[in-house]
Amino acid sequence: MATTPAHTLNLCGVLSEAKRIVNAHSRHFLALSVVFLLPLSFSLIIFPTLQLSLTKSYVVSTQFLVLDRTDVRQWLTIPLIYALFVYILFLGATATITYSTYHGFYGRPVKFFPAMKSLFVSFFPLVSTAIAAQLILSLISLTFFLFYVVAIRMGENLGFVINYTSSYFTLFHALLGAAVSLFVIYFLVNWSLACVVVVTESKWGFEPLWRSSYLVKGMKSVSLSMLLLFGVLIGFWVWVNSNDVLHLDAVDGWRSWPFVVQLVIGTSILTLLLLHTISANTVLYMYCKALHGELAIEIAEEFAREYVSLPFDDEKVPHVVTVFPA
Repeated sequence: MATTPAHTLNLCGVLSEAKRIVNAHSRHFLALSVVFLLPLSFSLIIFPTLQLSLTKSYVVSTQFLVLDRTDVRQWLTIPLIYALFVYILFLGATATITYSTYHGFYGRPVKFFPAMKSLFVSFFPLVSTAIAAQLILSLISLTFFLFYVVAIRMGENLGFVINYTSSYFTLFHALLGAAVSLFVIYFLVNWSLACVVVVTESKWGFEPLWRSSYLVKGMKSVSLSMLLLFGVLIGFWVWVNSNDVLHLDAVDGWRSWPFVVQLVIGTSILTLLLLHTISANTVLYMYCKALHGELAIEIAEEFAREYVSLPFDDEKVPHVVTVFPA
């Protein structure tokens, strides 16, 4: 029976266990990263350069009055295709890496083709769950917008003169924006495990959202820490590398060595960040189940299956992780 040292239910415990699983199956996760995360990272870094080139051609066409419907259609279609491309790659990476990390946590065999097969099972449930979450967030944003409009109209009807350029009005905008951001972060923290629930428990729609809100109780500080840590790291890295690539392209052109080196380094590190984000989120799901007493039942069932399938081989050695609250 394979055992590992005990981990506490905190951010360091989640990150260390996710790192252990990724390192134990490095070639498998490398293959998944090449299929999904590498093109995703490349597109995130290179798209601002492509968008600038498209915008320049649009401006030139406008200046010379040669803009036709084909130009407009192309200018609008490319960002939509790019968004769809990024969305599909992200869902594919989420499904396959979550599936692999989940099985790697138990010490089960982690193979490429079963992971890819899980994508076909989980893709549309992931889409439906994302639509459900977007619907709720849209309703919340609409509520704040209606509050904003009603407040402005009510003030004008009461005879107040509203100076739209005053510092007070700017402060009102800032407070309203902060309130919306806090609500969005609150729901993102509560729904952080929804994708994992879809993949591991075969739920879809609104159900994974409620299930995630239940599991994350008692671990919201860890979920928030992960959201802020990876959100800041990924956002900062994409912003820095996009600006650098954009500058290098403008100065030296696409074939310059600085452009290629910057693109390779930026894409590689962003791929690693995205991989550990998805893997760590899956480990957080397992730790949340441990906190709610659900993991012990699954481990008992895992041992029962392994006991029935005696004798053991090297790929069927149960893996035990002892966890306890920080």
